[in-house]
Amino acid sequence: MEHIVFLTGRLAQPGLERVLRSLEPAPFTWEIREIGLQVAALMTADMIRRRVSAPIAADRVIVPGRCRGDLDALSAHYGIPFARGPEELKDLPAYFNRAARPVDLSKYDIAIFAEIVDAPRLDVEAICQRAAQLQADGANVIDLGCLPATPFPHLADAVRALKERGFAVSVDSMDAKELVRGGRAGADYLLSLSTETLWILNEVESTPILVARESADEASLFTAIETVSAMGRPFLADPILDPIPFGLLKSLMRYQRVRDAFPDAPIMMGVGNVTELTEADTCGINAVLLGMGAELGIAAILTTQVSQHARRAIREADVARRVMYAAREQRTLPKGMSDALMTVHAKRPFPDSPEEIAETARAIRDPNFRVQVSSAGVHVYNRDGHHVAIDPFALWPRLKLESDGAHAFYMGVELARAEVAWRLGKRYAQDQSLDWGCAAERDAARDADNLLEQCAPGTTLRKEA
Repeated sequence: MEHIVFLTGRLAQPGLERVLRSLEPAPFTWEIREIGLQVAALMTADMIRRRVSAPIAADRVIVPGRCRGDLDALSAHYGIPFARGPEELKDLPAYFNRAARPVDLSKYDIAIFAEIVDAPRLDVEAICQRAAQLQADGANVIDLGCLPATPFPHLADAVRALKERGFAVSVDSMDAKELVRGGRAGADYLLSLSTETLWILNEVESTPILVARESADEASLFTAIETVSAMGRPFLADPILDPIPFGLLKSLMRYQRVRDAFPDAPIMMGVGNVTELTEADTCGINAVLLGMGAELGIAAILTTQVSQHARRAIREADVARRVMYAAREQRTLPKGMSDALMTVHAKRPFPDSPEEIAETARAIRDPNFRVQVSSAGVHVYNRDGHHVAIDPFALWPRLKLESDGAHAFYMGVELARAEVAWRLGKRYAQDQSLDWGCAAERDAARDADNLLEQCAPGTTLRKEA
């Protein structure tokens, strides 16, 4: 049986022991080593090397989740693997459960077409720069959106420039002449062709996205699918997803009918009609739509990032397609695979109860401020006292930082983060930015996420007068 050594600090040791005992019977044996520091989060690789003698009689060593330093170097020095555990002790059960059931999120089968809706108004270089940004977010195909009654004289140049830089390209237009120009320039896909414009396929080699002549004319979509299939040409069928409240449910039923009639036909779903035209956070919308797409076995989505509230739509769709693919293939609910779609609320926002935080606070013997969040509010404590409030301003008189501007600024930032975490139900960790999942970039240089850096602890020491 594997034997694991857990390295920790004095304050965390009792809690770590409780959690490990709660795992029993565990598929491993364990021991805890307190290496002579009070706060486990301040542990570094250099400190471990100085304080822990080699060899270590274990198969693996787990260090605190916020331990800074090069763990690969530690593994080489001691001859056994070192790994970071979760940031919170109470996440250890989930940590070991996830390690036992790893989820591969590298796979997906839904391509993302990302539309540049104002392409005619951008020059070729600006289009290529935008395409690179969209590809970095997860787009597989760059869709050049043409605008009604708006000239696009550089359409062919844009298609060729994108192709030269390795992008897959689609041209999206209601003008048949623009579709032909785009196809002749090398566009991989054309949006969209109906039974009335299938003649374009005689002019170009591009793959068509097929639509009905009118949304109510479902039979014409079926005819287009049958015609192009008989030609031996690849295609994508788009039954068109309608916005709320103008037929979303009926259009979803239309998608199901197309799938029932053509079990193997590649289908496209234009999700922008829902994400862009619904003033709600797009992350959950994308999760549900990509879940439906996974059930339907669609081949692609078309999405946009026009409205500012939808500015992360491609990244959200990229995460969602991977999670939903894994859920479908493993025949399991889309839970416990990734936290990236949990952008506003955390599943377990408050790992410690008010009573547990109070117990920790009673053990503190130094003037450093600690900040934690529980269901009761924001906690601030050091050797001089333990204070809890919902409004951070109520804590200000307790801090006595009137003559220490730098420290007051630091505590203001931390308490603001803590208040947001409490109000939204998010996980808070002192000295770290809040985790907004795929809705925002993480600043690794500023956060403690850059754990290879040897960082000094945060400025939590209240200067004595």
